Formats: sequence, structure tokens, C-alpha cells
Amino acid sequence: MSGGRSGGTSGERSHEDRTVGAWLRTAGAVTVLTGAGISTDSGIPDFRGPNGVWTREPRAERLSTLEDYLADPEVRAEAWRRRLDHPAWSARPNPAHEALVRLEEADLVAAVVTQNIDGLHQRAGSRRVIEIHGTIWWVTCVECGLRTPMRDVLARVEAGEADPRCLSCGGIQKSATISFGEALDRAVLLAAQEAARACDLLLAIGTSLQVHPAAGLCDVALRAGARLVVVNAQPTPYDEVACAVLRTPIGEVLPRLAEETTGRSRL
Repeated sequence: MSGGRSGGTSGERSHEDRTVGAWLRTAGAVTVLTGAGISTDSGIPDFRGPNGVWTREPRAERLSTLEDYLADPEVRAEAWRRRLDHPAWSARPNPAHEALVRLEEADLVAAVVTQNIDGLHQRAGSRRVIEIHGTIWWVTCVECGLRTPMRDVLARVEAGEADPRCLSCGGIQKSATISFGEALDRAVLLAAQEAARACDLLLAIGTSLQVHPAAGLCDVALRAGARLVVVNAQPTPYDEVACAVLRTPIGEVLPRLAEETTGRSRL
């Protein structure tokens, strides 16, 4: 395998695009791994990019750290205030999400493993989605495990509750997302690993591939003999072992690949 090669410039259909398109058409099973980069065109900022949330405001990372969240009521109150204005509530799927739906409908994508918590893959129409880092659309109680729709809890915040507690046991509540210091759901992780192990091609899109165990899915796929294709604006630790690296904007290259492999353009 050779890696480190980049695709064509914006607007061009490069040789690399055509090669990846051919791999998609002939693969028995394709697993897609997506990160924040696929949702930036929907108005949801990433975390680690040049303009990412944590790049611009490093202290914001505390809001996603379980130890700080559980120990500090002020951290929880700020987290709830920010959830009121989270861009996911108004975001809409973009052409990249829609392109993956077309690939799935053509039976070319077996699973979409996403690190994103925004639910945009499902809203676009993807059905085989594994949310490895959870979802912001639900709330869980850290003590009794009760799950509540996020909109119900945010209504309490809007009504004046700074740190709404579980209505069942009075415990601390948090969004149903995986925080730093929190273990991934074992069943979800196993499903993601199996999807990576069973594919012929792993397409890593818009992810820095720095966060484990999600990034480790690339290793699982490579060990099983799959091709790895990275679609990301910035370099990743896996570029050198990837069969292809595409730097073309995600919102341009994925629709092109979908049209080339399925014959269907965006409706």
C-alpha cells in the first residue's frame, strides 16, 4: 500500500477520485467512519481543526470532561446553557450526508460508524448508523440510567433550572454522549469493530483519526485486509498507511463519488 497521496483540487475530478470510485463499485462491503468534518457544511463546527471549538476556546473542553462535569455545578450549568443554542437543533444534512445515503441505497455502504453526535446521518436517510460517541438528542441520568428526550430537559432549563436533575431519582443528568473519561458503550464499540473487520474498504471521512478507540477502527480494517481511504482536509496519523488520501472538500468529493459509482446525482 502507498499513502500520503492527495486528490485533485476543488472542482476537479482527479485520477484519485476515479480510482476510489472504482474501488467503491467493486468492494463487497464498504464501512464509512465519519467525524466532525462531514458536518461543518451543515453549520456544526469541528473541535480540533484550525477553527475548531477547542482550538479557539480550550477551556470549553472541560464541559466534555466527565470528572469536571460531575464535580462542578458551574460546569454543568454552563453546559446546559450551551446546549440550548447547540447548532444541531437547526442543522440540516448537507450534500455529503446525502451522498452516503445514495451509496447505502445502492448497497455499496454496509455501515456508517460516526463519531458525530448530531444525528444528521439519520436525518439524511442513512439507516445503518452506529453512533460510537452517542447522541445529543437524548439525556441520560448518570445514577439510574433513565433516558429522556433532550427537548424535554431543555424546556426545564429555559424555565429557569440551571442544572436539571433526574425526575426519577434526583441524579445528575448529561447528554447521551460519550464524555472524556467515560467508557464507550461496549455493545456499540463491538458493532463498530465488526463493521470495520467485515469490510473490504474503510472510508474515513472528516475525522482527524486522533481519538481512540474510534481511530483504531482503521487498524482493525487494515489487519483484516481492507483498503483504507482517508478524506480529510488536514493530515492524519493514518495517511501513510492509506491506499488513497483525498484533500478535496468533502461536500464536493462525496457527491461526485456517489454519482460516479451509482449513476445518481443529488436530487
